[in-house]
Amino acid sequence: MTPSPLLQVEGLHKRYRLPRRSLLAPAPEVAALAGVDFELHAGRSLGIVGESGSGKSTLARLVMALERPSAGRVRFDGVDLHALDAAALRRARAGFQMVFQDPYGSLDPRRSVLQTVAEPLRALQGAGAAEQRTRVAEALEAVGLSAADGARYPHEFSGGQRQRIAIARALVTRPRLIVADEPVSALDVSVQAQVLNLLRELQQRYGLAYLFISHDIAVVDLVCDEVLVLQHGRVVESGPPERLFTAPEHPYTRRLVEAVPGAARAASGGAPQGGS
Repeated sequence: MTPSPLLQVEGLHKRYRLPRRSLLAPAPEVAALAGVDFELHAGRSLGIVGESGSGKSTLARLVMALERPSAGRVRFDGVDLHALDAAALRRARAGFQMVFQDPYGSLDPRRSVLQTVAEPLRALQGAGAAEQRTRVAEALEAVGLSAADGARYPHEFSGGQRQRIAIARALVTRPRLIVADEPVSALDVSVQAQVLNLLRELQQRYGLAYLFISHDIAVVDLVCDEVLVLQHGRVVESGPPERLFTAPEHPYTRRLVEAVPGAARAASGGAPQGGS
């Protein structure tokens, strides 16, 4: 019997109202997402790839229930997140966490690392001080830092270390799903590889599912089992990353692949540079 998916996105639409052009004119709308469907099973990784304006970050906010869809459903472990009341949604959030693009902007410079990483435990699970210290130490060590780093502040760390802190904060509630929105795009190339390797190690250790959002198809090739290509809020192609790299069918996918160094050779039958 096939297990139920951990995350189900069904017919997801999101429209935003734009400013009126005149006092009497109706407010125009723009469709950020238009009928997106996918499933993600426990322990698997799904990449969402597309250029700026394709709807990737809107999709992340809807999956995280930070915004409400105009239509459609987001089910986590069989539960429609957008049908929950505030208290039930807060309890559910322990099971899905997010890592943002900017590792410095997502960390409060006035809070110690211990306070920052412990915040989801306090807000979502009501953990006491002793449990917070223990769980934060575990999370920091899991990402290659030390428990002693909890006493330091974000400005004392490099960009790659700050992203490790952000990953520790996502891990601390012991979630089943992590939504990673461009988690390495603000990092140097050498540091990107370290963080991507860390994410893969954590997935193997904890059985995490990743919804991995990126503009770079080469990055999702390294970490994802399946990829959805998003253009103007619609899925134009999907499949395993090795197939999309070597035999893209949609012109938009081909354009994304051709933007990767060495990918012209890959798309004609060779292996992509840096592939999985």
